[in-house]
Amino acid sequence: MTRKVAIVLFNLGGPDRPEAVEPFLFNLFSDPAIIRVPQPFRWLIAKLVSKRRAPVAQKIYAEIGGGSPLVPLTEAQGRALEGALASGESVYRCFLAMRYWHPFADEAVAAVAAWGADEIVLLPLYPQYSTTTTESSLKDWDLAAKAAGLALPAKAVCCYPTEDGFIAAHAALLGEALQKAGTTENLRVLFSAHGLPKKIVDGGDPYQAQVEQSCAAIVAKLGQPDLDWVTCYQSRVGPLEWIGPSTEAEIGRAGAEGKRLIVVPVAFVSEHSETLVELDIEYAKLAAESGVPAYNRVPALGVHPDFIAALAGLVRAARSEREILCPEEAAGYPCTAKLRLEMVA
Repeated sequence: MTRKVAIVLFNLGGPDRPEAVEPFLFNLFSDPAIIRVPQPFRWLIAKLVSKRRAPVAQKIYAEIGGGSPLVPLTEAQGRALEGALASGESVYRCFLAMRYWHPFADEAVAAVAAWGADEIVLLPLYPQYSTTTTESSLKDWDLAAKAAGLALPAKAVCCYPTEDGFIAAHAALLGEALQKAGTTENLRVLFSAHGLPKKIVDGGDPYQAQVEQSCAAIVAKLGQPDLDWVTCYQSRVGPLEWIGPSTEAEIGRAGAEGKRLIVVPVAFVSEHSETLVELDIEYAKLAAESGVPAYNRVPALGVHPDFIAALAGLVRAARSEREILCPEEAAGYPCTAKLRLEMVA
């Protein structure tokens, strides 16, 4: 009997028009995984910060047409993944569950139920696990599913920071950029990932360790042991101390040392404001002002065949196993996917 398998793709989402920027920011800063203070203080902080940051954010999104391209790009990844899984006895369909703007988890739950799915695979498009992304999205899904009375069997993919296809896709794209550069003399690769407040990582979040695992695996895949490379972090906001080094600081250091730069968005699998504006416009300008001789940015993975094949493999593995083993378990960090499976077993 043919089984209908719903694949729920998790990502942060983004405002689709200028008017959506402020409510998007409010949803972001209302998340207890982001602002870790009790109510009503979190609501007040979210209201204040979103109101204050909205005009600046609207200018950022104006640079890329007034809204985020994340949803249509994720839809394209979903279609590619459906194609990669098409040959088999099961029928697969992808559904989007964005964390901070439409389509939200409750919309995805309704769509999955209306399709008549027999089982569900929850697939975060966050390669590296964080309490602020993967865990937050999985909890959000659980709340929405329970509220709607959706009780289908579900398997959750936790993370895949060193999965072969994920690493191969990054290595292929970086390899193309290195080939165009001609020589690695006076060249440095910056692997740039979204940052986190240091206190979150100090509290046990494995994100930074997994980002660094990804970077090391990509360099190893390239087979260029003498490559000059650095892992760094972007998008810092607020007064807290964040993990480092910062991408801005590394750009300044490269300029002082006369290094050409290739920048790799190692934790972003789709283009959005942090790649198209922050990396391509703001940091490119900073690089020119800092005296960086050349600044080039590697594309996000998008629908790269190796990445889509990696996602397909993760879906198959999730269906065939009761639980997904995760790198953070070895470090003593609880696996949200496994905990969730134990709850519904």
